[in-house]
Amino acid sequence: MTREEIVDAIKDIIRTIAPDEELSGLKSDVRLREQIALDSMDFLDIVMELRKRYGVQVPEEDYKELATLDGCVAYLHPRLKDRPAKVGV
Repeated sequence: MTREEIVDAIKDIIRTIAPDEELSGLKSDVRLREQIALDSMDFLDIVMELRKRYGVQVPEEDYKELATLDGCVAYLHPRLKDRPAKVGV
């Protein structure tokens, strides 16, 4: 997956979890929870969806790496660079 595909995949997962949130104006370097209404359970759902869709295990100590879109890309790109995108799964 490319970096852009990872951003699209994260947004798609967020849309599944929080369908009423507007994601078009998300800033890549600002914490997601400061931009949209995500509680801790929503965040865990994102982590679980990453595991379900892409087989990525995110240990609890790495959760902080997924705070922003930029952080998600930096963390996930090495783990997903050889996998196809699965947006809308």
